[in-house]
Amino acid sequence: MARLKITQTKSYIGSKQNHRETLRSLGLKRLGDSVVKEDRPEFRGMVHTVRHLVTVEEVD
Repeated sequence: MARLKITQTKSYIGSKQNHRETLRSLGLKRLGDSVVKEDRPEFRGMVHTVRHLVTVEEVD
């Protein structure tokens, strides 16, 4: 199964509470943090919510 590397590239300061909580639940705490998650619809939806704050790469 494919995996996604999600990196926080912008600060969540000034963003909606929902976006902050989504970053937290992805495991991103501060600017520059990265996590590797399975490519599943749940994570795709979370990334879509905060797509303006993160970058996504496919990892094998």
